[in-house]
Amino acid sequence: MPGTRTPRAPSRPSRRVRLAAVLLAVLTPLTALTAACGGGALGRTGDGAETTVTVLAASSLTDVLTGAGAAYEEEHPGVRLRLSFAGSQELAAQIRQGAPADLVVTADTATMDALRDLTGPPTVIARNRLALATAPGNPLGVDSLHDLAREDVKVVLAAPEVPAGRYGQRLLERHGVTVRPVSREPSVRAVLSKVELGEADAGLVYVTDAVAADGRVEAVPVGGPAVRYPAAPLKDAAHPREAAAVIAWLGTGPARRLLREAGFQLP
Repeated sequence: MPGTRTPRAPSRPSRRVRLAAVLLAVLTPLTALTAACGGGALGRTGDGAETTVTVLAASSLTDVLTGAGAAYEEEHPGVRLRLSFAGSQELAAQIRQGAPADLVVTADTATMDALRDLTGPPTVIARNRLALATAPGNPLGVDSLHDLAREDVKVVLAAPEVPAGRYGQRLLERHGVTVRPVSREPSVRAVLSKVELGEADAGLVYVTDAVAADGRVEAVPVGGPAVRYPAAPLKDAAHPREAAAVIAWLGTGPARRLLREAGFQLP
């Protein structure tokens, strides 16, 4: 009859639809099996959320660990590093007071040894050396440790409870040099800042601090004891597996390259 349409037969499923159904049937049990076995990227939780690993680190590691942290996050999707820098003695106090963190890196083995009841076994990730930092061009001619005893040179040192302060005092005593600093600072970066700002003529810092200053100070090598940086996971870490992975990564090629470029020596 005019105006009457003949009903169309139901269309057959397209090849694409049939293929999708087959893949869904195959992949569903595999996904369930992976989830049951705890599979997935390091640091990625079951709901796809990111894992934040809190790192407490010595202030002299500020620049290199900031760069290393960015590189680590790029290599490990799902993990974010929260970096907190301070003098090693401050880090130890924070840990003793229960500050939430997953791992700690100090600028000396003595501070780490004092935390042995709260950390796992430490791993030395880098070494360093002391240097004299002066104004660019070294206008006062501070060429050796003995120049720090001159009355016309304003010297700033790290406090004795700071690793850089202990290393520096040990070195001065070994050379028989008596220094009357205008101030003693809570971290080696604070010493560097005083010299950069012209509030001191010279200060004992690490070689890497002078490198990080990028021309704002001049470095005079002084030798002295080797400075070691141990890293250890905290026993009450919220993310112990990820903390161990970060420490392990700091011993790999990419991390070692960044450490060398920053002036650190390898363990």
